[in-house]
Amino acid sequence: MKTIEVSETGGPEKLKYVDRPIPVMGENESLVDVLVAGVNFIDTYHRSGLYPRTLPFTPGVEGVGIIREINNSAPSGLSVGMRVGWVASTGGYAEVATLPSQELIPIPEGIDDAQATALLLQGMTAHYLAVDSYNIKPGNLALVHAGAGGVGLLLTQYIKSLGGVVIATASTDAKRNLCLENGADLAIGYTGFHERVMEFSNGVGVHVVYDGIGKTTFDESLLSVRTRGSLVIYGYSSGPVPPIDLAKLTAKSIFLTRPTLKHFISNREELLWRANKVFSAHLSGHMNVRIGGRYALESASQAHQDLEARTTTGKLILEP
Repeated sequence: MKTIEVSETGGPEKLKYVDRPIPVMGENESLVDVLVAGVNFIDTYHRSGLYPRTLPFTPGVEGVGIIREINNSAPSGLSVGMRVGWVASTGGYAEVATLPSQELIPIPEGIDDAQATALLLQGMTAHYLAVDSYNIKPGNLALVHAGAGGVGLLLTQYIKSLGGVVIATASTDAKRNLCLENGADLAIGYTGFHERVMEFSNGVGVHVVYDGIGKTTFDESLLSVRTRGSLVIYGYSSGPVPPIDLAKLTAKSIFLTRPTLKHFISNREELLWRANKVFSAHLSGHMNVRIGGRYALESASQAHQDLEARTTTGKLILEP
């Protein structure tokens, strides 16, 4: 089978398109023919070594495929030939993947393969951010960084469905227009965004900042939070945030958190509950998906280059 392999960490050129034997299904695993694999920033962190992995490895933490073989110990409701999605386990950048059966999610009718892939990691991330990391209530004001990205587009829509107000940031006029079309109440650039936020909020600040950018936005994000508000750092697209003096939080009693999806899909019951919430939101029009780029499997390195250059919008996918 064809697969993408990383044998040494580094830039996108370290993603090698190679032939490998079809993997052997282990205990509590299923063998899945991959239809679509999602491309996410966490894949770039694995490839670069920011999040270390045992080498060599096949990247890709989400996708959609068809069950080819299944272990007898698989959870009820799964069967050979079923279309399923998964999130968290690596190995998706391949024609065939072995995956923990406990992580397989049946995909409902009415959602195609690309849409389902976009709703897995990014959709469930948007859901836990708006429901768990900070529970959005009607009238809450949220700052959503990278509002034209995969998570940003879904998060904005979901916040709006909960009655929230959204300020979105984006790097170009075209991206800012996309944020507005997607439901944002205000779309602004990154330069001096704190001043625009304070102006819009009458000098009070936002209830919550959702920041997946990290290093380059952190200081102004912190300044943009109102008293007893929250700063949620959920990614590092510009690099990790340097160590901070916690005394900086004291001036406005700010809550600072760095959540990750795996703790919000911690068992199969929660995984299926959250996935079905996201699927329902999509089917009801509250999480519409934008596929920003489709790439052949052998073009994975180009997908990473485009994602890291932040020239893309919406969801990037690989089609083996």
